[in-house]
Amino acid sequence: MVEITATPKLVTVFGGSGFLGRHAVRALARRGYNIRVACRNPNLAGHLQPLGNVGQIQAVQANLRHRWSVDRAVAGADCVINLVGILYESHKQRFGAVQEFGARAVAEAARAAGANLVHVSAIGADEQSGSDYACTKGLAEKAVRETVPGAVIFRPSIVFGPEDGFFNKFAELARWSPFLPLIGGGHTRFQPVYVGDVAEAVALAVDGKAEGGKTYELGGPEVFTFRQLMEEMLSTIGRKRILVPLPWMVARINAFFLGMLPKPLLTSDQVKLLRHDNVVSDAAVAERRTLQGLGIKPRAAEAILPTYLWRFRVTGQFTNPAGEA
Repeated sequence: MVEITATPKLVTVFGGSGFLGRHAVRALARRGYNIRVACRNPNLAGHLQPLGNVGQIQAVQANLRHRWSVDRAVAGADCVINLVGILYESHKQRFGAVQEFGARAVAEAARAAGANLVHVSAIGADEQSGSDYACTKGLAEKAVRETVPGAVIFRPSIVFGPEDGFFNKFAELARWSPFLPLIGGGHTRFQPVYVGDVAEAVALAVDGKAEGGKTYELGGPEVFTFRQLMEEMLSTIGRKRILVPLPWMVARINAFFLGMLPKPLLTSDQVKLLRHDNVVSDAAVAERRTLQGLGIKPRAAEAILPTYLWRFRVTGQFTNPAGEA
């Protein structure tokens, strides 16, 4: 049964057609909100329509680099959600333009419309970071706080789920490569969080159940090293591969060349990011600025991974848990 809400009635979601976006749109639709999905290519957002009732979800064209399109997408909205982010630069999609300028544009449009704002950033966002990704994420948070002080900011760790670009990428690599690289030895720690849990947190913020002006850090129930994540992935798909530690200098050299690919497997900026752990801080835990603080019980990676990584097994869904056909 769909729960009908009073306000806000209209929610504009920037990046609603992406990985996290489709799950956030589903969570909002279940609550009865009308949803305006702002994306660069509305004609490619048809997969969102079955997530709600007829007419409940509308895709509109908007580009964070074009301020007028942002204002148009926000007009009349009661709440605005910004999920837009990029992991590498390509053509006109630059970190500064998308993650910093874009975040400020969305915040200013939300303020002008009198709408509440929910901004999704990332653990590790720091305007002093040597990584362009982390630096622009930090500058985006600063812009949001300056423009809409009461905004809710979410910082998730690495997000996983059926359409993720992490486990799927390495599982695909394991299909044909006998080796998997462990950047920096594989010691970097992560706290992978299920995309459905992050989407639920976003929806709760729209409901008004997250405290305005606060920054929440979202992580799963367990902390893993990069090596442990690769071992968990390989165990799930039933394949044995050699895990090769890659020193930082070698990783930087490889990333320089791999970064030239249209869809790079690794970039120099990502190597910089991997030098730092990606886990929920002790301060966030103590102050309950976490999933648990929002009343969400985070789901474990080992419980979710088999539901979508089965396609990378030798015989797909017909492979039993022991890895035998």
